Parts: sequence; structure tokens; C-alpha cells
Amino acid sequence: MPVIDVKDLVGGYGGAPILNGVNISIEQSDIGVIVGPNGAGKSTTLKAIFGLLKVTGGSVSFNGTDVTNALPDKLVPMGLSFVPQEKNVFTSMSVEENLEMGGFIRRDDLSGTLEEIYSMFPVLKEKRRQPAGELSGGQRQMVAMGRALMSKPRVLMLDEPSAGLSPRYVLEIFEHIVTVNKAGVGILMVEQNARQALAFASKGFVLANGQNRFTGTGAELIADPEVAKSFLGG
Repeated sequence: MPVIDVKDLVGGYGGAPILNGVNISIEQSDIGVIVGPNGAGKSTTLKAIFGLLKVTGGSVSFNGTDVTNALPDKLVPMGLSFVPQEKNVFTSMSVEENLEMGGFIRRDDLSGTLEEIYSMFPVLKEKRRQPAGELSGGQRQMVAMGRALMSKPRVLMLDEPSAGLSPRYVLEIFEHIVTVNKAGVGILMVEQNARQALAFASKGFVLANGQNRFTGTGAELIADPEVAKSFLGG
């Protein structure tokens, strides 16, 4: 059963809809990657799933439950976490304080989960007392991912996790995403580095003008001449 199942999604920010019938379906074992040109509705799709904008048509299901237009405070306890592209860390707080904030809905001991996060992102343990605002862009992205994982989600959604990062950190962030997925967390992400992201995606979704243009495995989409020409730079 799909853990996230989006059917014929329509929505936007008022006025003409940005999403015009988007379909996304992933299982918890998947790494799903959404790619497409600017303005295609990629980030809007994640925000619609997470209740950050009004869905006016279609449906969103999470783990078999209809959550269309459910707010984040309902979705996080159900097992859905979201890392936005910008302003995704508390810059004046330490790394460890940021991570602890991610466990705010829990009433049990966080120490075991903290150690799991530190084992995934060893540099964060080294810098756990340092303000997050002093870290590099790649390290801040690790803090944001780690904080989202503190709620022990079934699915982690990431909006442009490699945006603004050096090539070294792009590869490192992608490797961490694979590690998180292997630990049992489903991934649904929007990514500008389309070819690199599709290379490790079990499912890929190419959007254009708020609709699905192509859907398949990452390997299938990379191998498709039309996808490569129109969306992957040839």
C-alpha cells in the first residue's frame, strides 16, 4: 500500500491553480524524486501534501488515511516530516538544541534518537554545541534533516536539499538521503540536480505546468530520450 498517494491534485495560492491534476504515489521503501522546470509545481506539491496551501481538487492519502488539507500539526504525529528549502534551522540555537526541537511532540526519552542522528551525521556530534548559523550550508542541511528525523517519521519530504551547496556537499547530502531511506524512512523530494537525483530514485515524477509529464523509475526516466532532451539537459 502506498504510504503517500496523491490523486488528481489541484491547488495553489489563490487565483489560478498551480497544480492541475498531479499524481504522486510512493511506498515507505521508496526514494521518490520530483523534477521539472521552474514553475512546474514541484515545491507546491510538497506544500499541498503537508497542508501548507489549500487543495481545491483531488486527494492526499497518508498511510491509508485521507489527509487532504490536514494541517502540519496533525501530519507530524502521523509520521510525516517536511524540510523546507529556506530558513530550515534555528540559527541562534545550537545544533543539539535544533535537533531536540524536532522531538517536541514526543514524551519519551530522546537520547537514543539523538545518537542515531549523530551516527548518520557524525559532523553534527562534533559541532553539537555550536550555533547552527555558524555551520556551512551543507552542515545546516544535515541539521534540518536530523531535526525532521527526530519525530521518527515514516516519510521525510525534502524541498531542494542540494540548493546552494557546493558539488562536494551535493554528493554528501544525497548519500545521507540514501542512508536515511535504508534506515526505513520513505523519501519524497524535489530536486534541481535532476539527473543526479534520479540516479538513486526508485520512483521519479517529471512535472510541467502543474501536471505529470512522465512517471517511472529513476533509471527509466534518465534513459528516456525525450525526458533527457527536455528536462535533463540532453
